Amino acid sequence: MGRVTGIHHVTAIAGDPQRNAGFYAGVLGLQLVKKTVNFDDPTTYHLYYGDAGGKPGTIMTFFPWPDAPRGRIGSGQVVTTAFSVPAGSLGYWTERLVESGVRFERPRERFGETVLSFEDVDGLRVELVAAEDGREGWDGGPVPARHSVRGLHHVTLAVEAAERTARLLTETLGFRREGAAEGRERFAAGPGGPGRFVDVSEAGGFPAGSTGVGTVHHVAFRVPDEEVQLALRGEVAALGYNVTPVIDRKYFRSVYFREPGGVLFELATDGPGFTVDEAEAELGRRLQLPPWLERRREEIERSLPPVSVPAGEPA
Repeated sequence: MGRVTGIHHVTAIAGDPQRNAGFYAGVLGLQLVKKTVNFDDPTTYHLYYGDAGGKPGTIMTFFPWPDAPRGRIGSGQVVTTAFSVPAGSLGYWTERLVESGVRFERPRERFGETVLSFEDVDGLRVELVAAEDGREGWDGGPVPARHSVRGLHHVTLAVEAAERTARLLTETLGFRREGAAEGRERFAAGPGGPGRFVDVSEAGGFPAGSTGVGTVHHVAFRVPDEEVQLALRGEVAALGYNVTPVIDRKYFRSVYFREPGGVLFELATDGPGFTVDEAEAELGRRLQLPPWLERRREEIERSLPPVSVPAGEPA
């Protein structure tokens, strides 16, 4: 039976949507792939960033809640989201972060790769990992393609009783143990490599995290199709987890459940993808709504603040 093939996307909570776009599109140079709304709360944006076309494994998404309080990073959460950049590009990125006023920690080695750690405009923990990565970068933004973000590299989970989380990853979702470093254990899906890693850190004794601005809402894992998704859903449910029905997210199909440490997991299909409602060359330019919300377009557009992608050419 098919298993998880890697990370599909990470969804987090932001504050102001324009500041969020300024950081992820303007500083990190990701493409705004889709500008839509939270289907469960259409007065809130759902912004998707990624590579050209928004391929699975490159996507970072946000629900901007401008009036919400800061969350607390802690146990039961994805505590760090890491992106892959080309090996040899961290010199460029340290200069870019300095020029953008972003404070960062001294680069360090982990699992044989160099890691640059910092926070986004809302305090979300982000890392850039210099890695051998065959994925192509986006060449339409402010970052030269030779240095551009290739996609997600890994996520770090902080959980109590990490071994229970490890068993779910390995025995049900199809990950394998890859190694250990810095108080974490790394798990890899499929052949491994950037976009296929999950790091698990034991968080016993640390306070539980709380949802709010600057925290990750959930991590989604890739499944190739609905057949594999349904089979995995059945296995997870048989273990006693409370699993949602399959939910149509327009760009993929999703099921959700909480793993033993409390982190919200999603299993998301690779298709149909982000070009179902606009051409690749037009991605992110216009607010997209699901069919059941189209009749409310004027009302929804009036309720949302304007968001634009910062202009800029590769330096």
